[in-house]
Amino acid sequence: MGIAIQVSDVTKIYQRYSHRKQFRTLKSALLGGNLLAELRPDERFEALNDITFNVREGTTFAIIGRNGSGKSTLLKCIAGIAKPSAGTVAVKGRISALIELGAGFHPEITGRENIFINGIMLGLTKKEIRDRFDDIVDFAELEEFIDAPVKTYSSGMYMRLGFAVAIHVDPDVLLIDEVLAVGDEAFVHKCLDKIAEFRRRGKTIILVTHSLGLVEKMADEALWIDHSRVQLRGDPKKVVDAYLARVTHHEENALVAEEEKAVTEFESPKSAAEHDERESEIEPTSAFARKKGRWGSREVEVQEVTLHGADGTARHVFTTGDPVTVRLKVKSTGTIHDFVFGVAIFNADGMCCYGTNTHLEQFTPVKFSGEGEVRFVIPNLRLIEGTYFLDVAAHQRDGYPFDYHRALHQFRVQSKIKDVGIYRPAHRWEFSSNIVLKPPKSTS
Repeated sequence: MGIAIQVSDVTKIYQRYSHRKQFRTLKSALLGGNLLAELRPDERFEALNDITFNVREGTTFAIIGRNGSGKSTLLKCIAGIAKPSAGTVAVKGRISALIELGAGFHPEITGRENIFINGIMLGLTKKEIRDRFDDIVDFAELEEFIDAPVKTYSSGMYMRLGFAVAIHVDPDVLLIDEVLAVGDEAFVHKCLDKIAEFRRRGKTIILVTHSLGLVEKMADEALWIDHSRVQLRGDPKKVVDAYLARVTHHEENALVAEEEKAVTEFESPKSAAEHDERESEIEPTSAFARKKGRWGSREVEVQEVTLHGADGTARHVFTTGDPVTVRLKVKSTGTIHDFVFGVAIFNADGMCCYGTNTHLEQFTPVKFSGEGEVRFVIPNLRLIEGTYFLDVAAHQRDGYPFDYHRALHQFRVQSKIKDVGIYRPAHRWEFSSNIVLKPPKSTS
């Protein structure tokens, strides 16, 4: 099996103009000498930095990474749309690229005319385009609109026409950059079936996508780019897992920073009366609209709130099914005989997923003095994927607040299963012998 695409030491640099140089002319730049060499570091942006890899013929190669990492720029260099500032790109065979929505289409002319123009640009003769025209229109499902100006098309119609033209050129190398995200469910499945057909026929496919499940399912090899550099290349599952670990790390840092900011903002004591004066009379419609706050007499103070995983490490990102322990470090100003500790979890829509306290669960307070720790242990976190907010409180049995934290603490739940609702109960599927389904791959 030969090499279809060879990317060697590719770097792509863009100039970032500052305000003072926005009217700089090409003449003045040339008279000044080597423009690239004279650019100061803050005026250069490296979209790609020393990228090297090969793609074997007949394989599906996925490129993943967060927005702005350089994925699309790399695909443009492979397609010949952009020229590397350094390094080389070699491609064997005819390329068809579906990179940007509507790229290559003229908005003022009809879909019919655009098919012919695009086909010719991709190397087909007029006869070849005429022979494939009906198949292109049929695949794009645009029979009623093919003679309308493309500027009247919706984003989904643009995508359908672009994809139909790209695949009916019958390329040796097909480049796809996340454009399927704008298609409806039925057409996306149709496109995926076509991609699968291309794979069976031994075509080379480069796929840039944020759909990590698609990467694991379809790719033979994956490349992860971050900050314009290659982070990892190899087995798709291994690459996806490494990428998700980095995403989790960034989410963790962001949640920690946000929580520290919220806790610091409401650190000074506020009485219940002062809190009520500042509260809106309008009932919030989401957790993000729920005003963050902290109030109470601080006779019992919740000094620190942390969430811990199975290994005891403090975390803010968990996976559905993980064990979680909420730890409250508490302190009293004296000996307290009437006290209750409570915890509540809200989702991003402001719905209370669960709330309880020691009084509701019929614990009887006896005595608390000095410093202590309260642990709320969840053996199995059965929440679906999403962002959640944690309220914690210390108060008397009649509700008099010692220290109430509202929406100051948040955590994220990840899951490969994209189910809906709030709670995922323990369950299994069972079928009679005449109903046959292929079991899913392990989601662990």
